[in-house]
Amino acid sequence: TLSAKAAAALDAELMSTGAFSIDQLMELAGLSVSQAVYRVHPPSQGRRVLVACGPGNNGGDGLVAARHLRHYGFQPTVYYPKRSKNELYQRLSKQLEDLEVPFVDDFPAAIASTDHVVDAIFGFSFSGEVREPFPGVIQALERTSLPVTSVDAPSSWDIEEGPPKSGVGSAFHPAVLVSLTAPKPLVKHFQGRHFVGGRFVTPSIAKKYDLELPAYEGIDQVVEIGPGGQKL
Repeated sequence: TLSAKAAAALDAELMSTGAFSIDQLMELAGLSVSQAVYRVHPPSQGRRVLVACGPGNNGGDGLVAARHLRHYGFQPTVYYPKRSKNELYQRLSKQLEDLEVPFVDDFPAAIASTDHVVDAIFGFSFSGEVREPFPGVIQALERTSLPVTSVDAPSSWDIEEGPPKSGVGSAFHPAVLVSLTAPKPLVKHFQGRHFVGGRFVTPSIAKKYDLELPAYEGIDQVVEIGPGGQKL
């Protein structure tokens, strides 16, 4: 697994000596999330997907995933209450607007009229308290009977320790987790279907960070793995 500190260092290395731009990494991450959603919830099971996006990179992955889901034939809706002023995120939002993907402000109403939820609120760098307006959003995710796919980490979970002991997020257990680059230590607390995505790690970086990455099949951007880390 990859600690929060190591994950940040790995990302920095990919974007320096690795010569990747953040746009590329976010595109590949969001693409892998969209493929995982398609695999666990094909359009025949319901086309409506609500993508909840936080203010940072995790939210950016969600915006990319929403665009790909729209092209796959889904009807995504995006909840993005804390829009970033960063130019990259503004472009990602514009791409969705041009595809006529609706942005919604009322999360309880949106979750009442969808078939699947993507949790792209907080990722591996999250720590501390959940700030408004997200406590109510995570509580709605705790209560819903709909399948939820979390991006890199179930939002509110500690990257090392998993779900909070009490309060917001303590009862949040998504159906699906897509670990980006490599699983984080919190996976030992996760019980659902688990995918690894982000097909951009070089053999030298995998060796440096002691990552045992599963073999991707063909054109797949995700691999489903079992509780012991074995490929399914």
